[in-house]
Amino acid sequence: MTEQYYKFDVGKLPDELYRPEIPVEKWLATCESTKEATFPKDSLNRVIPITWDVELERIVGISLYMAGNVFPFLILPLAGLYTFAPTCRFFVRYICAYVAVLAFVEYLVFYPWLRRKYKQVETSASDDAMRSSQYAPTERNNTKYLSMSFVWPKSLHRPAMESTPLIYCIVPHSAAPFGITAYPLWSKLFNGRLCRWTAAPIVLKIPIVGDLVKKIGYIPAKTKSIVETLTKKEQNVGIILDGIAGMFHQSHYEERAYLKKRKKIVQIALKTGTPIVPVYGFGHTNMYTVVVDPFGFLEKLSNIFGASLTPFFGRFGWFLGPPRRSPIVVCLGDPVKCPKIASPSQEQIDEYHGQMLDAFQKVFETHKAAYGWSNKKLKIV
Repeated sequence: MTEQYYKFDVGKLPDELYRPEIPVEKWLATCESTKEATFPKDSLNRVIPITWDVELERIVGISLYMAGNVFPFLILPLAGLYTFAPTCRFFVRYICAYVAVLAFVEYLVFYPWLRRKYKQVETSASDDAMRSSQYAPTERNNTKYLSMSFVWPKSLHRPAMESTPLIYCIVPHSAAPFGITAYPLWSKLFNGRLCRWTAAPIVLKIPIVGDLVKKIGYIPAKTKSIVETLTKKEQNVGIILDGIAGMFHQSHYEERAYLKKRKKIVQIALKTGTPIVPVYGFGHTNMYTVVVDPFGFLEKLSNIFGASLTPFFGRFGWFLGPPRRSPIVVCLGDPVKCPKIASPSQEQIDEYHGQMLDAFQKVFETHKAAYGWSNKKLKIV
């Protein structure tokens, strides 16, 4: 009987191996595997110990990132409050000082020190620069802070997918899909093709935040950009498939994946002949408590702007702060292999969309007990 599943504990990987020049074979040599139908019950939800500097940097760095996503939308409202509502000036000063202090500590204290610690080196070539940037010290610390690991089936194990680009489709979005931030793995673990994650165009225009995500390879979540990346550049593409809709549901008994209307990606996969890899981020919904208004106003507003505009609370009850240290297990399923069809019919799109939904259900059911969610169900809506 051969190995059925593999597990890579990226959070526990020695720092000297988390570098772009390290061959993937050295990563694979550290993997665990099983010949059973999945890993043992409750074996995938372990929190690993981390050093104080990693923990403190992520508490500050993630809080800054969350504030950075929201602050540009608040500049005009805050300016208005400061000008026309004198009683609110203390509040405005507090918000500005909060962001300024986080930025000072992260960029002038932690980041220079982390670059020395992880010995990060800049490169000039475009693709090489993106690959190098995907090893950013901050994202490396994410893998440790969140005890991150990856699990995949033998159908994805090298060399199975080396000859083709892949479309990684991950759910749920939740407040923040941190499982995608182990960026080098998507570009190295299953084939050697650079992975370009997608983001709402408005996110790419946010000052500083937009520049940072473009540096590591993000592209607009538009059909043209995705198709060009898969065909002309022959690179992988990563998509958070449920998008903003995946933020607005949390339950101790049920996970939800907003996938029934996500057929455009199937059409793209058929036109380009690219396999779709279903990915479930176990633990995404544990990190934050999302506040959902009963009228759905914030959800509608978030969908209009293509960005999260709903409040959520993480560790220490911190508003837009660091997530709880819930282990993140990124489980990949069997790829849905799509034939190349220049003009796929609706019937063909529906057929492969159904296969994709079944693949998501399978990956969740296969690994939920190993993560400690034996009693949870996945509802696809």
